[in-house]
Amino acid sequence: MNLKKMNDQELLRAYSDGNEGVVSVLFERHRKRVFDYIRMMVKDADLADDLLQETFIKVLNSLRQERYTDNGKFVAWVMRIAHNQIIDHFRRQKQQNHVSNEEAGYDLLNNKKFSDQTIEDHIVSEQINDDIRRLVEFLPDEQREVVMLRHYNDMSFKEIAEQTGVSINTALGRMRYALINLRKLINEKQLVLQ
Repeated sequence: MNLKKMNDQELLRAYSDGNEGVVSVLFERHRKRVFDYIRMMVKDADLADDLLQETFIKVLNSLRQERYTDNGKFVAWVMRIAHNQIIDHFRRQKQQNHVSNEEAGYDLLNNKKFSDQTIEDHIVSEQINDDIRRLVEFLPDEQREVVMLRHYNDMSFKEIAEQTGVSINTALGRMRYALINLRKLINEKQLVLQ
């Protein structure tokens, strides 16, 4: 019997009768169409090839577990599985949210920002925080209040405005002047905050 001349339903019947060789005929028959669809969606031929293989593995597992009911829509069923593989790929990619060194524009793996803090880093950080706290004491009362509420109480400018009885613009202005004055104080005292 010439398998290539059989239609999909005849091949599926032959498969359920125990002829596992017909699966390769089915896959080869629909490979290009499924691959083209996946490639069009992911825009990467290598990735499309991987997803095609995953799709056919799922199809084969479903056929082995007799989860496919032949209703003359085999290709549509395979395309739906391919579509689900694409969606799963994009979900995984979104969850991973990874960035390569090339995409970042700098060496992520040797970046101090992403490393654990050493004891020395911790001591330096505490010293900087202490220096800034002391400098904040030199600010006018309204500016000091806004800085304390914003940075040490983690309040929004809306909350600060409500608590201090001023408009949001006034609270923002006070913060702006506080930062300007802090920069001046840092320069005057020749502090290095790094």
